[in-house]
Amino acid sequence: MAEITAKMVSDLRAATGLGMMECKKALVEAEGDAAKAEEILRIKSGNKASKMAGRLAAEGIIGSYVAGGVGALVEVNCETDFVAKDPTFVALANAAAQAAATANPADVEALSAVVIDGQSVEDIRKAAIAKLGENMTIRRFVRYETTGTIATYLHGAKIGVIVDLKGDEALGRDIAMHIAASKPICVSKDQVPAETLEQERKIYTAQAAESGKPADIVAKMVEGRVNKFLAEVTLVGQPFVKNPDVTVEKLLAEKSASVNAFAMFVVGEGIEKKVVDYAAEVAAAAKL
Repeated sequence: MAEITAKMVSDLRAATGLGMMECKKALVEAEGDAAKAEEILRIKSGNKASKMAGRLAAEGIIGSYVAGGVGALVEVNCETDFVAKDPTFVALANAAAQAAATANPADVEALSAVVIDGQSVEDIRKAAIAKLGENMTIRRFVRYETTGTIATYLHGAKIGVIVDLKGDEALGRDIAMHIAASKPICVSKDQVPAETLEQERKIYTAQAAESGKPADIVAKMVEGRVNKFLAEVTLVGQPFVKNPDVTVEKLLAEKSASVNAFAMFVVGEGIEKKVVDYAAEVAAAAKL
């Protein structure tokens, strides 16, 4: 049997919000597989546990740039929050966002070669590293070009949203703010990845089967939960944050508007940050 360590239990508890003993039992049942253990907990408790890969870890900021019908978001990372607030680092993120929007590079490597005000983005990055003494990386970017409207919203500098929509700028900003708060995964239910829907259906089926109800009732329960899930994770299905009495779909219809696409970046999302145990390091050094 796989060894279940205290850290594994702690990590699963942090990811699910459930008790230590529940997490340990799930890990034992899953033979140490964290993802499988999380699925077991969801089936048994109905808990909507967030994926461990979604935890925030790295430092940095989101930069944005919009000009006419073109806009871009970019995530630039550094080592400490102190440097993330430095004007030189902020200038790097802004330059990278402008380069992404105006040059339409194919990837991050191509973005680094784009020249802004006589300097390549890579040269700006190296100069910032030399000045501030930390490693910095341009992790990712997204670019939209539209005949409609591009709207962006930055929550501080850690969460950034960009929206391509048919509608005015004020509506676009409201929608972008809603996305930052409610975190939909796509615009409408037809865009939900098939594997995601299959996984949810599998979990709901297992949950409903434990009720002991007849198969036809179980099927209806599963479909009801699937429909609720789709409303929760799709932009148009969610209650609008500024007026929960209407859905985003209804809001857009009232404004004769529509959302073509959106993207949201959260700084450090999916990056595991190394945790340094300074006490252990001191104790180890004392034994040398």
